[in-house]
Amino acid sequence: MSDDEDILYIKKQRTIHYGSLEEQERTRLSTLAVKSGDSDDEGPSVSAGQQVSEAGNVNISDEYMELEEEMNRDRQALLEEFERRKRARQINVSTDDEEVKRNLRQLGEPICLFGEGPADRRSRLRDLLARLGEDAIKKKQEEEEERMQQEKDQETTWYHEGPEALKVSRLWIAAYSLPHAKQRLEEARIEQELPEATRTARRQELQKKLQAVSIYCSQIGDTRPISYCHFSPDSKMLATASWSGLCKVWSVPNCELMLTLRGHNCNVGAIVFHPHAFKEGENSVCTLASCAADGSVKLWTMESEDPLADVEGHAPHRVSRLAFHPSGRFLGTCCFDGSWRLWDLEQCQEVLHQEGHCKPVYCISYQIDGSVCATGGLDAFGRVWDLRTGRCVMFMEGHLKSVYGIDFSPNGYHIATGSEDNTCKIWDLRRRACLYTIPSHMNLVSQVKYQYVGGNFILTSSYDNTAKVWSNKTWQPLKTLSGHDGKVMCVDVSPDSQYIVTCSYDRTFKLWAPE
Repeated sequence: MSDDEDILYIKKQRTIHYGSLEEQERTRLSTLAVKSGDSDDEGPSVSAGQQVSEAGNVNISDEYMELEEEMNRDRQALLEEFERRKRARQINVSTDDEEVKRNLRQLGEPICLFGEGPADRRSRLRDLLARLGEDAIKKKQEEEEERMQQEKDQETTWYHEGPEALKVSRLWIAAYSLPHAKQRLEEARIEQELPEATRTARRQELQKKLQAVSIYCSQIGDTRPISYCHFSPDSKMLATASWSGLCKVWSVPNCELMLTLRGHNCNVGAIVFHPHAFKEGENSVCTLASCAADGSVKLWTMESEDPLADVEGHAPHRVSRLAFHPSGRFLGTCCFDGSWRLWDLEQCQEVLHQEGHCKPVYCISYQIDGSVCATGGLDAFGRVWDLRTGRCVMFMEGHLKSVYGIDFSPNGYHIATGSEDNTCKIWDLRRRACLYTIPSHMNLVSQVKYQYVGGNFILTSSYDNTAKVWSNKTWQPLKTLSGHDGKVMCVDVSPDSQYIVTCSYDRTFKLWAPE
């Protein structure tokens, strides 16, 4: 080995000593400040952006982060979570799994999650109660009960204070109805005292007469469909209403035109005779009344083609049907605003605006005594109203579709209703129940009508182009009146029971009589 190879050369490392960075930065900034002061005298000043770049991008802002506030907020949330868990441990939850599910359902939560057991379900309920409050279930029950009560209140019939004229009318109706009810009951007792053989013989004779009914006369009534027909109280005249807006009075049985009533500008829904028209010793305010789809109601006399008076207050809602009170003093109208009205023709004002149906009221009928009336609506329900107190004394529920026809029996306690569900139902006012359902037609039943005296048979008309006669006791069909080419809009029987009339969409009305 040579001497050169034994010598090791060690390179001494260069050590750099850094002073305080803050001190150096302070020195550099002071130097920059001096230079910038010199440059102000010699030339343009250095911009703030250049100062920042020369400062080496060191943040010299005075803004500070509120770390303590953030920490306090997090600490508060953590304390609240601990407090909630503490409350959850103290809450008692039922061990009955069914009750736990019921409580979850009351709170609006799913009763079971995927893979969840009874213990997990109890824990979930406990957490919910800790978050919502221990009385959350009780509050939910109270809210549900309150909601149910509100729905119940909406379904119940409500009343409001009426005018003084209504009180006068109610007292007058009570004074009118009581003696008439007494008279009706006396007649029923006399009828009941007759031998059963005599009553049976009368019914059989009437049934044979009805089974022999055929077309007596057919007449084209108008250029548009005929919507309604009604016999006069003396059975010598017939009134018809048409979609052309014209109402006509015809002689019976010749079916000759006697008078044309002009006043309506749209579809006429109904026309009825005053119950005391053409009766000796009876003074009537008017002879006829009619209603139309534009909400107009007009009163007529036989002396003029122009209306005697207009009953205003329905527009713009359609008035579908109207009927006179048996006394002739009051007029009831059915309106498509969901109400029916009672008008006092002597006081010349509306005395009752009765609501109760949730859809348009379509038909109305008075009991023979005048104490109560029945209404049918497009809500598929019927109601019986006591005119002396204003109460709804019977609710007729059973039809599946709209009620288009309703009529009281002369006995005072049976009611017939015809509906869009193709059936005719018989109701008993005493039992407040449905007695029988007649599957009467193949299409909707447009009108029902009892025999005026005795009520021994019922007439129904339908959109299946027929009208039918039914026995009142057995509800069996006695006769089918076929002959119209269109749907039968209305049917009526004369007060003397000699004639039946039907009017149709085919613009004709037909008079039916025994051969």
